[in-house]
Amino acid sequence: MQTVYQTTINKIGSSVSDFLGEKMFILFGDNAPAELADYCLLINVKEIDGEIGQGDVLVFNNKEYKITAVGDAVKKNLGSLGHITLNFNGFDTPELPGTLYLEDTDIQVPEVGSQIQILKK
Repeated sequence: MQTVYQTTINKIGSSVSDFLGEKMFILFGDNAPAELADYCLLINVKEIDGEIGQGDVLVFNNKEYKITAVGDAVKKNLGSLGHITLNFNGFDTPELPGTLYLEDTDIQVPEVGSQIQILKK
């Protein structure tokens, strides 16, 4: 598997767990606006090396999740701002341009220092 993207979670906003019921996390680079930072997993902004596609794998919180759909703006936003939404609802058609859709599963808040990777299958 080829690593397309890799970053580290530097800080976890105080309200991140509010989205567990919605099965989603918001990623944002360390430059997140103050009014949003409490709701985000703050990450290092890194470039993306390749395309992100349906069937690829997100490694998050030491588990692998199949990517089921990719919004049109995911690559641009993740590579430039570190800002996308991870939605673990299993949708196979993207509803929002800045959202990466993943297999339907329950999720837990990761720890600071956790790695996030996107792997090409």
